[in-house]
Amino acid sequence: MLRLYAFIIVFNTALAAALLIVPLARHFSMRFGVTSVPGGRRQERVAMPKLGGMVIFGGFTVAVILAQFIPIERSDPYEIFRLVGLVAGSAAIFALGLVDDIFGLNWFQIFLGQIFTSAIAIVFQIFIAFFNNPFTGAQTAEWSPIVTVALTMFWLVLMMNTVNLLDGSDGLAAGIALIAAIVLFLNSAVRQSPPQTSISLLPLALAGALLGFLIHNFYPARLYMGGSAWFLGYALGTLSIIGGAKMATILLVMGLPLMDLGWQIVNRVRHGNNPFRGDRGHLHFRLLDSGIFSPRQMALVYYSICAFFGFLTLVTTSQIFKFIAFAFMLICIAIGFVAVGRISALQDDVGARSSSSSPSL
Repeated sequence: MLRLYAFIIVFNTALAAALLIVPLARHFSMRFGVTSVPGGRRQERVAMPKLGGMVIFGGFTVAVILAQFIPIERSDPYEIFRLVGLVAGSAAIFALGLVDDIFGLNWFQIFLGQIFTSAIAIVFQIFIAFFNNPFTGAQTAEWSPIVTVALTMFWLVLMMNTVNLLDGSDGLAAGIALIAAIVLFLNSAVRQSPPQTSISLLPLALAGALLGFLIHNFYPARLYMGGSAWFLGYALGTLSIIGGAKMATILLVMGLPLMDLGWQIVNRVRHGNNPFRGDRGHLHFRLLDSGIFSPRQMALVYYSICAFFGFLTLVTTSQIFKFIAFAFMLICIAIGFVAVGRISALQDDVGARSSSSSPSL
């Protein structure tokens, strides 16, 4: 019964704190001019407040700290130490996003900041030391410190930028992150034997904060996440490591945006463009530009795909099944990318023919 009370207290604390911070985030955004530029990649018509990340970070941090005072069993002797690293790293990447929102940073400065915050996680014992072999289910031997550090940094930087690219349409990044947080919570609280109750409170706190933000960020959005999308990716990346590596879970939930990130990097390099410079080539932008989905419909489609594959991670313990599901998902996504590309090319061709056939004035 105490476990249930802990879940209720942590989730509702995060949700309530997030909702209370929303007016402050709007006020500070408008007071200090931290707003989006009309047009831009999102093509919004009016300037929008961009300090919505305060809502997620604040709600999450308050609930996580409160969770440490709940008298539940804690099996990991390094749990508090790792928690300090989680909060410190989250604060650092949140601050980086805040500086970018106010002053603007170039891609190299952002990358250095992401490496620094990843190093904070590693110093506080949040790192990837092994994988579960998908073919045998056995753990691999622990790697050398160099491999561990490099792999952990790659994973965290990947997650930060994946979530950031998702934050291009109302409710998209927050909704998918909410699904991922719920799946991580259920994985630790229900699926693990014995349950990792104290660990499960961390993604639950993130889920509560995200719900409070999503109420104001779902289409039509009244508040943007801004540079705090990096914090959200950092939180998901570190939470997938704490309490046992759960990267397979996140890979399945985030497979679509991860594939989109890789696809766009290859496309930009192939066309001689800077792979770190944002554009409207991402799948969600192309779907919106083509008119296939409205912003609300597209978000719901993304949610459904991510939730389906997240559900698969909860109903099976077979590593090979997860591997096959991930491979199948990648194939389906690749086919979808090709189809959307052809539709976009066809629409561009029709538009060009229509323009050329119009009489000049």
